[in-house]
Amino acid sequence: MVSIFSLPRIRRSLPFPPRPDPEMPAPQCASCNKARAALRRPRLGQALCGTCFCAAFEAEVLHTVVAGRLLPPGAVVAVGASGGKDSTVLAHVLRELAPRLGISLRLVAVDEGIGGYRDAALAAVRRQAARWELPLTVVAYADLFGGWTMDAVARSTAGSGRSRSCCTFCGVLRRRALEEGARLVGATHVVTGHNADDMAETVLMNFLRGDAGRLARGGGLGSPGEGGALPRCRPLQLASQKEVVLYAHFRRLDYFSEECVYAPEAFRGHARDLLKRLEAARPSAVLDLVHSAERLALAPAARPPPPGACARCGALASRALCQACALLDGLNRGRPRLAIGKGRRGLDEDGPPREAEPEPSGPPASEPVPAF
Repeated sequence: MVSIFSLPRIRRSLPFPPRPDPEMPAPQCASCNKARAALRRPRLGQALCGTCFCAAFEAEVLHTVVAGRLLPPGAVVAVGASGGKDSTVLAHVLRELAPRLGISLRLVAVDEGIGGYRDAALAAVRRQAARWELPLTVVAYADLFGGWTMDAVARSTAGSGRSRSCCTFCGVLRRRALEEGARLVGATHVVTGHNADDMAETVLMNFLRGDAGRLARGGGLGSPGEGGALPRCRPLQLASQKEVVLYAHFRRLDYFSEECVYAPEAFRGHARDLLKRLEAARPSAVLDLVHSAERLALAPAARPPPPGACARCGALASRALCQACALLDGLNRGRPRLAIGKGRRGLDEDGPPREAEPEPSGPPASEPVPAF
């Protein structure tokens, strides 16, 4: 029997209470009443064996999809595949549920151009695609964005005092790249592996920034696909990160995870640390934050105007240029600061764009695998 006690990374947070007798066996599984329990569920406290836990996890994801009407029968679903734990668990669960949901799956991976990191992550995605017999398409920043890679973006922003903005660039461009990849494979819907912890961190970040617009758009399990964009959803949004890790463990899933050289200064890290402290004091804090975003209603005066179309690419935009085009415009002008925050006002200035720098060859970099 595989026991959770063999997982050193999460042993301190998930084991059964200390036993007075070290020889005392684990309790029976509360579901099947046959096998010995291998874990106690972090949120519900149920003692379950690995098999029953995985079945319960899959049933909960199925309920999320069906109750939320996220993926209708006949949908062609593009799964954002990064090789990390979240996207790996998402792809595996949806593959198990596909016959019941009546959907077909396509894996879409994004190559951000991070030297020494992305190749290893893509290797994990390719192993998954081969093992599960799912079609895989890889789209690259360099092909989609005029030669720009994340390594080139990082060099461009390094001297601007905006070194913390790398994750902003990467998040916006990755979202656009995933959309383009989904269209390339004929998908009707896009799914990403954001879990409850990811969404709670996002809510905290938007509160701390005072970003009412993003708070208003952040509720629910996804977006319906306004302005020609493909509908997106997050089937794992109500699953905790701990249970995602446990599912990957008991299903023996092959995934890749390393921390990125660009991530340590990201603002999300501060929100993550704060969330951990909140969860230690109040275990329901993660889901409370997720549900608070779902129920949030802004006063009419605080509501952002309805989005229009980007003047350059036609994507949804709240200004003349969408976020992706604005970021690329600032980079091509050699002024990446223009595209961040209040600096976007300078994008109306005239000025010739400069060519993107070629991707460097350098020492291996690492990144926490994105949760698409």
